[in-house]
Amino acid sequence: MKTKHAQIKGMHCAACSGRIERVVSGMDGVDEVAVNLAAESMKLSFDPDIITAEAVGERIKDLGFEALFASDDPLAELKLDLGGMHCAACSGRIERVVGNMDGVDTAAVNLATNSGTFVFDPSLVSRRAIRQAISDAGFSSEVQTDTANIFEERRREAEDRLTAQKRALIPAFLFALPLLILSMGHMWGMPLPAFLDPMHAPLTFALTQLCLTLPVIWSGRNFYLQGIPALLRGGPNMDSLVAMGTGAAFIYSLWNTIALGLGLGDVHLLAMDLYYESAAVLIAMISMGKYFEARSKLKTSDAIRALMQLTPDTATLLVNGEQTTISVDEVEPGDLLLIKPGERVPVDGEVVAGRSSVDESMLTGEPMPVTKEIGDPVAGGTLNTHGALTLRAERVGADTMLSRIIRLVQDAQGSKAPIANLADTISYYFVPAVMGIALISGLAWYFIGGADFPFSLRIFVAVMVIACPCAMGLATPVSIMVGTGRGAQLGVLIKSGRALQEAGSLDTVVFDKTGTLTHGKPTLVGMTLTDTNTTKDDALTLAASAESQSEHPLAQAMVKAARERGLTPTTPEAFTATLGKGIEATIGGTDIIIGNFPFIEEHGCTLTAASKDAVRLHEEQGATVVYLASGTTVLALFAIGDEMRTETPSVIARLKASGLTPVMLTGDQETNARVIADKAGIDMVIAGVLPDRKAEEVARLQAEGRTVAMVGDGINDAPALAKADIGIAMGSGIDVAVESGDVVLMQSDLNAMLTALRLSRATMTNIKQNLFWAFAFNTLGIPVAAGVLHIFGGPTLDPMLAGTAMAMSSVTVVSNALRLRWFKGA
Repeated sequence: MKTKHAQIKGMHCAACSGRIERVVSGMDGVDEVAVNLAAESMKLSFDPDIITAEAVGERIKDLGFEALFASDDPLAELKLDLGGMHCAACSGRIERVVGNMDGVDTAAVNLATNSGTFVFDPSLVSRRAIRQAISDAGFSSEVQTDTANIFEERRREAEDRLTAQKRALIPAFLFALPLLILSMGHMWGMPLPAFLDPMHAPLTFALTQLCLTLPVIWSGRNFYLQGIPALLRGGPNMDSLVAMGTGAAFIYSLWNTIALGLGLGDVHLLAMDLYYESAAVLIAMISMGKYFEARSKLKTSDAIRALMQLTPDTATLLVNGEQTTISVDEVEPGDLLLIKPGERVPVDGEVVAGRSSVDESMLTGEPMPVTKEIGDPVAGGTLNTHGALTLRAERVGADTMLSRIIRLVQDAQGSKAPIANLADTISYYFVPAVMGIALISGLAWYFIGGADFPFSLRIFVAVMVIACPCAMGLATPVSIMVGTGRGAQLGVLIKSGRALQEAGSLDTVVFDKTGTLTHGKPTLVGMTLTDTNTTKDDALTLAASAESQSEHPLAQAMVKAARERGLTPTTPEAFTATLGKGIEATIGGTDIIIGNFPFIEEHGCTLTAASKDAVRLHEEQGATVVYLASGTTVLALFAIGDEMRTETPSVIARLKASGLTPVMLTGDQETNARVIADKAGIDMVIAGVLPDRKAEEVARLQAEGRTVAMVGDGINDAPALAKADIGIAMGSGIDVAVESGDVVLMQSDLNAMLTALRLSRATMTNIKQNLFWAFAFNTLGIPVAAGVLHIFGGPTLDPMLAGTAMAMSSVTVVSNALRLRWFKGA
């Protein structure tokens, strides 16, 4: 299966997104499709051997929408402002020089605008090489700063649409307000001049209303241009409801105006039976509601935009000690960059000179600056607070940590939570159902209720315009967009709507011990000799030599301890590791084994009573005991401790207080594990579990009916993270494995895990609030508009009030979601 993302243009409500999903999902070769109304995006999984993305795009076009798929073209585009050109020979020379470079596909230079566009393969030629070739040819070049990415282009389009909507509101209200006063003023005791009074000049009264209505209809013409074709295609949407409702009121009024002009009937009665103001005020109010909705939706992408703006436009390149300012797009791996105080780091890399404090808060959520020295990694987008740093670039462009975070958040914002399925299903049938209810209600009042035609028409229009599929369609995606964006600002990456929903319904949290509950930096805290012929230095040298080939934290603790004592480990002649147990090695001709007790026991080793007492003493202090043996003789016991995180006990206490059950999962023996668990406040311990069995233990907890989160380092615990309902990968800022887990914590702090759980619960609460009000509004509003209260002597709902309520319902949903922008971390 192949997955592609697309921008969808032309959607106006949940009926639109639901129709696209239903039609596309029914196409042969399509595995999965998810359309996000708020993000105006689509995620498509399909079999390229059966169907193409182009075919899906054509089908979407047939539905009245436009799908813009992200390009698979590996070629990049560079736009430059060129200097030094004087004639066609100059522009032709640049085209020939650059066009003949390996990897350049096309080179087009425009002499009139002094600009050039170059399409090239980044794997064969760099931006800097192209600019250098232009310079060698005797011309200057500058990267065009207005070359924006897709996100900025879409945001500009949204801002342009918002500006157009705002402009359209001016004539809408400029003509609708006097129309309302003219048509209703005399009922409110406001006298009209004789030439406009319906009793004295009924035709002038009607024609004036018509003239005031036409500009409003024109300002809201998109309701008709989009709604009526959608209805004719069999996929009516919100615009169809507005077009049919206001169109019916307008056409009925226009017919009465014509009859009045022709003298067909009582002219005074005809003049009083006009509903131009209903059509005009409805369009004005609904247009205003759509404007506020669009303005609010624009704010949902603020978090992504803030992350994007962290990367500077330029970087200072060091070549032979000389500084050159280049575009950040031209930075290549291996370049040396100067980061001055107060500047943001342009790319990921390693410090090769200097010392400073770097603010990583926008990536990790950690407010305290981190000291960076030679050899330390730094991430693009972080802020150098003081002191100059020289950086060797390692990951650039789309490979930087910041770029990957942005992609993850964008994917999450475009995803759907399972809770949205109900709203999507209802939305698909909603608009046709509302049209049916409106028609039945109007006819029922006219034929059964004995009401006159104007009353029945008002019922029809009120039902048509009060229904709001937008509120239902926006209820879930806007909350996910704002929630995941806020999480990224707090250093918590929630990678999908499903993860967001699942994280809010957990009842059990399983913690890996090393690196999660503890700092993951074990140290040698004690050593007991059990063989009189062996010295401490000899034992530690043997252990460190054997462990020098292992990456296990316990092994590195012994290697570090040996070096601190001035001992030099040697390379073993033979080395065999047994996962989760220990090592067999040959050091200087001596065969040794080192590992846990079951491992040395398998090799025939036994412990004396004194050795057992020493083991018990070490384990009671919370240390892990590693055994060194040669043959069947145990030579020494090493006690290795791992300091618990200072926040661990408080985090566990807060988890318990919120109704969650914490569980510690570790490969340590039961005695040692229980000591750590008691200090942390964890009651449930699963000890002695080898790494390849952690996923089985998670599955066992799930089989008990628990909803389980697994918290680990994202690398060694990958199977368990994948098996859990929610995998939470803890990282240490820029070196976190962002591909691991459903939730990634960008800082190595357990409080971030609490932030993730609290944010997911807050977002799910927000979604449920939105869905409640969306469903409640339509469930209560439609019957009232249909005249149910009037049956029992109550009032009817004026179409203008119905339209206003509909317009504001989606604004309310989006505004409620935007409250998540002020969510505070744990």
